[in-house]
Amino acid sequence: MGDLEIRSAVADDLPAIVGMLADDPLGAQRESPDDLTPYLAALRRLSADPNQRLVVAVREGRVVGTLQLTFIPGLSRRGATRSVIEGVRVHADERGSGLGTRFIEWAIEESRRADCQLVQLTSDKTRTDAHRFYERLGFEASHEGFKLQL
Repeated sequence: MGDLEIRSAVADDLPAIVGMLADDPLGAQRESPDDLTPYLAALRRLSADPNQRLVVAVREGRVVGTLQLTFIPGLSRRGATRSVIEGVRVHADERGSGLGTRFIEWAIEESRRADCQLVQLTSDKTRTDAHRFYERLGFEASHEGFKLQL
């Protein structure tokens, strides 16, 4: 699979990250790759928060994946900390290469290092290929998710 570096995202990574976020039917409707201003502000907020990790996967100097890992301390489950994997994207020409598996396994290991007792994620109901992928990695579709646009 070649050398792969997983590191914190920096401002220079934003064009590639936003490009991947926009590269599907859902993302094309909600992302704006031609105006990175709101993404830069979001990156600053994420970088300042110790419970947030926005990371990129880099191969041969090129950003080929991204995900956000959030740590949430809580009272339920006997005071457990959980992690949430969000915004997972793999560049179109890297899909099927094993990168997604390696990336999610990295996020799970980081969650263990942070003493999380649970890793969770959501996936749009229309992303059936993603659902099969997560189930292969041991995730269970255990809940029904709800969202409210503000």
